[in-house]
Amino acid sequence: MPAPQKKLIFCTAGVLSLACALGTAAAVGTQLWVRGTTLCTTGALLVNATGPELHKFIGEIQYGLFSGHRVRQCGLGGRPFQFSFFPDLLKIIPASIHVSVILFCTVLIIFALVGAGFFMFNAFGSPYETLHGPVGLYLWSFIACSCGCLIMILFCSEVKIHHLSEKIANFKEGTFTFKTHSEQFANSFWTILVCSLVHFLNALLIRFAGFEFPFSKSKDSGRITGAVDLMY
Repeated sequence: MPAPQKKLIFCTAGVLSLACALGTAAAVGTQLWVRGTTLCTTGALLVNATGPELHKFIGEIQYGLFSGHRVRQCGLGGRPFQFSFFPDLLKIIPASIHVSVILFCTVLIIFALVGAGFFMFNAFGSPYETLHGPVGLYLWSFIACSCGCLIMILFCSEVKIHHLSEKIANFKEGTFTFKTHSEQFANSFWTILVCSLVHFLNALLIRFAGFEFPFSKSKDSGRITGAVDLMY
């Protein structure tokens, strides 16, 4: 592939990596990871609420990795609450999973920035055929993509398997019990998915620029090896 086209591909991949790093950093600081509603089952059972009356006992909940807010509905109007994961909720949530999600987000940001820098270095410089070159670009893209996948898997398990929304809704609730009525992932979660796909696309762009995948043997090297074997 001609050098100008390689520069264009590497510049494009570098800009995409930088955008992913900034997008992930913005996503970590928001409360837009999960949106949902919670049902006050205790209040609904006391008055035997059905149909339109049930909406008086359905509140809202929204949270991110560090904080969130909810509207408590138990038939007497909504009462908004703000909550923080650190240190308030650490005793009731799967703390190891939650901290792992934050750590992998940090690693994703770091390697996205590293990848962006090396993409630009390969576009305008003359890198060595080591971690500075295509092998390094494959490595940074693979690590960033893997971190994004791990973030989604861990956070999904925390929300769906460990019922994170219910644990938050029932925090410091002595009399009333809340159940998750509806729940969906919000913009920040899907930002991580897009970033993972972008890093996978970057690996394809490196291959499209004419560089073989690491540990893949070319046909020419196989022919040379075969010729050497015949000589001996």
